[in-house]
Amino acid sequence: MSVDLHLHTTVSDGRLTPTQLVDAAGKRGLRVIAVTDHDSTQGLEEAFAAGARYPEMTIIPGIELSTDIPRSEVHILGYFLRYQDEAFQATLREFREARYDRGRRMVEKLKELDIHVSWERVRELAQGGAGSVGRPHVAQAMWEGGYVSSVQEAFDRYIGRNGPAYADRPKLTPAEAVGLVRRVGGLAVLAHPKDVLDNLDPILDDLCAAGLAGMEAYYQGYEGQLNHYLLDVCAARNLIPCGGSDYHGIESRPEAGIGNVAVPLETAERLFALAGVPLRQRVS
Repeated sequence: MSVDLHLHTTVSDGRLTPTQLVDAAGKRGLRVIAVTDHDSTQGLEEAFAAGARYPEMTIIPGIELSTDIPRSEVHILGYFLRYQDEAFQATLREFREARYDRGRRMVEKLKELDIHVSWERVRELAQGGAGSVGRPHVAQAMWEGGYVSSVQEAFDRYIGRNGPAYADRPKLTPAEAVGLVRRVGGLAVLAHPKDVLDNLDPILDDLCAAGLAGMEAYYQGYEGQLNHYLLDVCAARNLIPCGGSDYHGIESRPEAGIGNVAVPLETAERLFALAGVPLRQRVS
């Protein structure tokens, strides 16, 4: 397995630094990876520097953006971004500030439920607040405190979208996120579509009209019938079937390891061709 297009680092809610992530991918012999932190590209320079040790591996500059639809969320991955664009970075800073404020409000709501999670610990888990604070940091602190048996339970019972400690934050619409990615020269891809499977067709109608390039069809748990269905949808809509491990390294929830989801090399070849970038050229 040589391709993983969905990876997180300590810059957002992953547990490995960009250097550690690249080293892990390089030692596994991966040929193409994408670093896709939430609302942040701050780990990319470090990742590219570490990637110099693995000349056979190409690193795609990426991001993952959370967006809102009624009663749910849609996540958009962006690849091949001109991430140093000043206006783009200003927008990302606004997103991260909103994440920070939301995390603090969730901690306050949890206290009202007699769940006493330390905001200081949440910030520590987010690299002292330097990273993009996310709900997984709150969930991890809940797990450490013994309030839940897993990160997933924290989401299911308390901080998921309909949970009693959920707090909202300003977000883009899915089509706006696709537009944001395209404005900095990127390719936009719908992440983990199983989350919105019941509403997938109308969502894709809007996203394809906005310029969507691909959709994840290779993902943990997407075997058999679901994988075939998503591949058929991609073919019908001329989308590139993408995928990856969505690796975070969070020990209290099950997840695929780096490179452990079978993404065909053809996926990377099609993405590079659409981006107009030679596959063997490191994108920095």
